[in-house]
Amino acid sequence: MREQVIATVAISDTLHIPRPAKLINVLQQQYFHVKPFLFRALRVDVRALTSAHKARPGEGYNAPGRQIVPEGPRSVNADFLAFGYNARMPSRDRTSRIEAVVLRHSDWGEADRILWLYTRQMGKVRAIAKGARKIRSRKAGHLEPFTRVILLLAHGRDLPIVTQAETMEAYVPLRENLIRLGYTAYVVEILDRFTYEEDENQPLYRLLIDTLARLNSGIEPTMVVRYYELRLLELLGYRPQLFACVKCEKEIQPVDQYFSLAQGGVLCPRCGLDSPEASQISVSLLKYLRHFQRSTFAEAAQVRLTPDLNRQMESLLQRYITHLLERGLNTPAFIRSVQRE
Repeated sequence: MREQVIATVAISDTLHIPRPAKLINVLQQQYFHVKPFLFRALRVDVRALTSAHKARPGEGYNAPGRQIVPEGPRSVNADFLAFGYNARMPSRDRTSRIEAVVLRHSDWGEADRILWLYTRQMGKVRAIAKGARKIRSRKAGHLEPFTRVILLLAHGRDLPIVTQAETMEAYVPLRENLIRLGYTAYVVEILDRFTYEEDENQPLYRLLIDTLARLNSGIEPTMVVRYYELRLLELLGYRPQLFACVKCEKEIQPVDQYFSLAQGGVLCPRCGLDSPEASQISVSLLKYLRHFQRSTFAEAAQVRLTPDLNRQMESLLQRYITHLLERGLNTPAFIRSVQRE
């Protein structure tokens, strides 16, 4: 056992590790089963060995740039404490500055609000706005739904806390028109239903703010929303197949076709008859869907949809979205009620 102690002293010198703490730690781990009187004798012998050695300049306790932590009659190098139970946990930024659109909010506690945000940097996140329901709150006006904001978030164990808020775009004109406000709520609702928290998607964020800007600018809202629906489905991986039969994969001909919600695209007349759940669509509707799917918004906006074609497209896309979500949407009924009035 003495030979192993001497060998440990040599290794300790080679690695420049403080020998008293190192040797006693090794003995306690490997020879804890030794009888007490033998361990006490060996411990004394170790101290004698270590005290007899004189540290050379630049080694051991004399190593430059290292903090020495006093511990009774001995000192332990601080670098040695960076391992084991005293290892530091990896840290992350406690604050972050983000750009976001407020999707919705709900009351929390006596004066706070929980916000659902879609951010450019992190996708959809939740945050708490402390005191946002107080009359004198300076943040409340910046945190209304459908507002584009810059936020400073403080991260903790639970939800991040909004410490600062600044409005980038309030989209005031769309709030003054009930129809446009209803379509804006629809745009936000389907985004909220399809996305998960902290799933970054910058193209989807760009589509959202572009759509809000178009609704705010006075462009025909039905055109804006139809384009948004098809582009949203594409970015989320649910792009409907409109150029070939999803079953036999043959090219679609310029005749009336069928659309299958379950199979996610168009069926040729032959395959459509074999699919009871498929519904028939006109060739005119198919042409407009194709045009919207492969065009930019500037190109798509040059087309004028008839009220009948717009109703057909709206019905088909909303049924497809509802099928994918496996639940109904709330805003279409509100939009229809406003249009009837």
